[in-house]
Amino acid sequence: MYLMRTSHVATFSLGLLALPALAQTAAVVADAPAIQALADAPRVDTAAPAELAPATVVVEGRRPGPGVWKVSRGGHVMWVFGTYSPLPAKMEWDASRIERLVMRSQEVLRPPVAKAHIGFFSGLTALPGLIGIKKNPDDAVLSEVLPADVHAHWLALKAKYIGADKGIEHYRPLFAGEELLLAGMKKNGLALDGDVVGKIEKIARKNKVKLSDSGYDVMLDDPRKLVSDFKHAQVDDVACLASTLDSLDLDLETMRLRADAWANGNIAEIRKLDYAERQDSCLDAVLGSPFVKGVSGFRQMRERLRTAWLKTAEKSLAGNASTFAVLEMRDIVGPKGYLTALQARGYAVESPK
Repeated sequence: MYLMRTSHVATFSLGLLALPALAQTAAVVADAPAIQALADAPRVDTAAPAELAPATVVVEGRRPGPGVWKVSRGGHVMWVFGTYSPLPAKMEWDASRIERLVMRSQEVLRPPVAKAHIGFFSGLTALPGLIGIKKNPDDAVLSEVLPADVHAHWLALKAKYIGADKGIEHYRPLFAGEELLLAGMKKNGLALDGDVVGKIEKIARKNKVKLSDSGYDVMLDDPRKLVSDFKHAQVDDVACLASTLDSLDLDLETMRLRADAWANGNIAEIRKLDYAERQDSCLDAVLGSPFVKGVSGFRQMRERLRTAWLKTAEKSLAGNASTFAVLEMRDIVGPKGYLTALQARGYAVESPK
């Protein structure tokens, strides 16, 4: 997910509530400066033993990344750039082509997120309740909440990628899986996303190009209660951890292939890869929990984000000679691609070669 870390827009993912950082499909950010402390909180040390070397070498050095999709109608154009995570950790993204397009545009559309608005003092009152938010209710340990086969699988991969960390045994499966996946990616030469979105935003600010959100707003009347409800709620996130374990066993090579394809701008390879990610089961675990179902702004989030982006994109296309938009790659080439919807509405869509 895209995490916007500034002094005024702090991370409040559906994991403050606490959706893992890798569940990019939807992000929730809050307008409370006090919650910045959450983003700076200590993480579990996921450093693995030095002798564990990556199984496959991924690309390194300066790489161009993929080309852009061109959406046009009536002399107006929108350039759409697809992001992917994880990416090769030792890659440096060459943003020169993107910089030229951003400089010639009147507006840059950020990826769609659901933005949760809370007041400053509401944010302050929520902070004390954030302590221990990653832990299981009643201080249960993973051996008590996981089926025996899933727990055995967890222990084997934890020993391989994290080591002897007893504290993580008290984590909810949702968060334990996130820490394990981050550690596994690190040992396989992968990192989250190289701050690609952040670099694009920096280019826009440098050239005084308007930056616009493309998602929708969620009003939180009582964030403190929401945090408290999450801490005591039973979240069906065993499937999330099980999918994470399977990803580390079976999908690391696919992750590397996608990362290399993105880094080298190999659109043909990008199109061939399946984008049915393990993140879906983790996102569903949170969105399907009773405490989230009580907040109307979180219902049908995927559909609402798609609708909001299409509305914003059409408005920008009508008002600007040139617009630059950022989307996740799966929202471009996936079966429910946003650009397919624009094409159905009469826009010309050209794919990069």
